[in-house]
Amino acid sequence: MDEIDRKIIDIVQSDGRVTNAALAEATGLSVSAANDRLRRLGERGVIVGWAARVDPEAVGLGLLAFVFVLIDRTEHNAPFLAAAAALPEVLELHHVTGEWSYLLKVRAASPRALEGLISDRIKAIPGVARSLTVIALSSSKETSALPVEAMHDGRR
Repeated sequence: MDEIDRKIIDIVQSDGRVTNAALAEATGLSVSAANDRLRRLGERGVIVGWAARVDPEAVGLGLLAFVFVLIDRTEHNAPFLAAAAALPEVLELHHVTGEWSYLLKVRAASPRALEGLISDRIKAIPGVARSLTVIALSSSKETSALPVEAMHDGRR
């Protein structure tokens, strides 16, 4: 991956609907060369998909919470992962260090909906020993864009 590939990644992360002509102009490539680079980034698995970013408040999912989960025995890890990953409210699922086993990023419509998710669905998964929930009061930054250009050019 070279500097041009990183530039393309940076551009499409900030505007997934950028035209091939605009991408070419920003990178100094021809339209066909820019399109070919973008296609190859997908083929190599660097770009893994395309999606719209949706305002959680606009779709009634304004409550953001982080749920720490402790699993009682290691044989419960795989079933927990499968069950938790199948919950649509779980946006991210991370195996973590420290006293907890997993950290889940979840979205819910209300405190009552969050309570139901935790009490009736997450804690009902076999092996869940306990949980701790932190509710975000506000979010100053929330992104999935990776700083590929900043990491490469010494800004970090």
